[in-house]
Amino acid sequence: MESQTITPSVHVPSYSLKDIVWYFLKLGTLGFGGPVALVGYMHRDLVEKRQWISEEEYREGLALAQLAPGPLAAQLGIYMGFVHYGVLGATLSGLAFVLPSFVMVVLLGIAYRMYEGLSWMQAVFYGVGSAVIGIISFSAYKLTIKSVGKLTKESIQTNWLLWLFFVSMAVVTVITEREEVWLFVGLGIVYMLVKAPPAWIKRKKGSLSFMLLTSIGFWEYKPDTLWQIGLFFTKAGAFVFGSGLAIIPFLQTGVVNEYHWLNEKQFLDAVAVAMITPGPVVITVGFIGYLVAGFPGACVAALGVFLPCYVFTVLPAPYFKKIAKNVSIKAFVDGITAAVVGALFGAVIVIAMRSVTDIPSALIAVATVLALIYVKKLSEPYLILIAAIVGLILKLLL
Repeated sequence: MESQTITPSVHVPSYSLKDIVWYFLKLGTLGFGGPVALVGYMHRDLVEKRQWISEEEYREGLALAQLAPGPLAAQLGIYMGFVHYGVLGATLSGLAFVLPSFVMVVLLGIAYRMYEGLSWMQAVFYGVGSAVIGIISFSAYKLTIKSVGKLTKESIQTNWLLWLFFVSMAVVTVITEREEVWLFVGLGIVYMLVKAPPAWIKRKKGSLSFMLLTSIGFWEYKPDTLWQIGLFFTKAGAFVFGSGLAIIPFLQTGVVNEYHWLNEKQFLDAVAVAMITPGPVVITVGFIGYLVAGFPGACVAALGVFLPCYVFTVLPAPYFKKIAKNVSIKAFVDGITAAVVGALFGAVIVIAMRSVTDIPSALIAVATVLALIYVKKLSEPYLILIAAIVGLILKLLL
């Protein structure tokens, strides 16, 4: 009996591998607006316009991207490449999506290291840093509403345990100014046991076992630092669920507080760089890695964050239809997501307390939030540009 090769999809693709890779190269070059916008672009282009991907395949990919750790848009892009072209398609699509923004942040890192001492550069990032506070504050609010529930009496009563996880992690983050990854996992396990314990636990009560360029700093690095960068960013990439902005509390804790690679101002500037470049927001790790250990640091940081994202997308992709129906897995992810969003909310408070130091910076942050709420067509890159101009005017002319 002849063996049959299992292909990722039974449908014959109407496009070539080159077509899908070229699409993601263009999306990574021109796709502004953050993870929600990028996910919307993929649906518009791949499902509605080109009809390369079916609605069902897109929804499966989106569900997997939300369920598994890793930046949402990058994971969905990897899955879209996998649908008809398997591991090779996933690999090339993911690389094409990330590479343009990675090159951009490395170039910005070079400019930042060369001109950081100039007054005009400091003035630009004064306004940009305040706008970033507003953007991540609004994003934290949206993540909370989406992941935990609306701020209503009914929602709090229904999802009281998720709200407890959220508030607890926010308080812990504000007090300790750090996040414990295993605390996230622990809360996820607790929620799973309460809401949907696996069948084997029901059978064996009481028996729990879990497995759980020299002048511009281009080649300036230390081998020990590269190892630290690799381990830290791999850990961050393995425990970030949903939006790429959810990685901010992990980065802020390790980069600023634990390893002291950057100060608070430099960290905010790194987040700002991610906001003004296309592609996935999490590519800010390339900028951070460059400031810490030159081009090798940028490569190691980006590889560390995106490797778990790639693995957690490609490995379960062929079996996801069955996995997605497992209520225990869904409950685990619900619990851990509430904890992570709570930590993000706490990190926003910590960063804001350190970064909003005067009335003008506070006004810029507030104005950014109001613009995001009331000016629907004004995207983050335009807000960052406006804030940069305002900062320049405030610092140099007033």
